[in-house]
Parts: sequence; structure tokens; C-alpha cells
Amino acid sequence: MKTWRLISGILSIVLSLVILLQSCAVGMLEAMGADGSDSASGLLVALLLIAAGIVAIVTRNGSRGGSIALVVLYAVAAVIGFSATVYADLIVWAVWCCVCAVAALVSLLRGRKHGKDVPPDEPQI
Repeated sequence: MKTWRLISGILSIVLSLVILLQSCAVGMLEAMGADGSDSASGLLVALLLIAAGIVAIVTRNGSRGGSIALVVLYAVAAVIGFSATVYADLIVWAVWCCVCAVAALVSLLRGRKHGKDVPPDEPQI
């Protein structure tokens, strides 16, 4: 799972830059009064993806707290992405967030199953 965290962290940061560019373009269209789309949800998803990407890269060695943080960050980003009805491209990024949230949840459950979070001076049961 160490490789998955590094790759998903890098991809999340790169994709967040794409989402930021798209959200800025949508914001410009909003300012011109072209349509009633919502660029704030895109900005929130991009910021959450940047945060999740950084957490994934920093905690790639598999800490339990890092997995919990990743599940929360990716899940919140997915909920925001799926709730944006007008901004259809955001659904694609929300699916990416769902995939990463499930992978982080599997990593969390797998780490608990193998007893990785037991301190070294306590015996494993």
C-alpha cells in the first residue's frame, strides 16, 4: 500500500491543479453572467485533493491516523463533488475521490488486521 499512497498522492495533487483551472474558468463565466454554475464546489474539491495528496505522500509508510485522515478527506471531497449538479466535470473527480477513499479504507482495515499499530514494547495478541 506504500506505492499506492505515493501514486495516489501525486495524482491527487496533479488532478487538483486541473480542477483549479476548471473552477477558475467556471468562475470567470459566472462573473460574466453566462450561466448559474457553482465554482466554489470545484475549489473545495481541489483544496481537499491537495490536502489528501499531501497526507498520502507524507504518511505513505502506513500510519493508522494517516489512513483515517485520507478516508475523511477523500470522502468529503467525493460528497461535495457528487452534490455539484451543474458542474458535470466534477463528477469525474468525485469518482476518483471515491476510489481513493475505498483504497484508504482497505489500507486502514488491512493495517488493523495485521497488527501494524501495536507499539513495539507490547506483545501482539
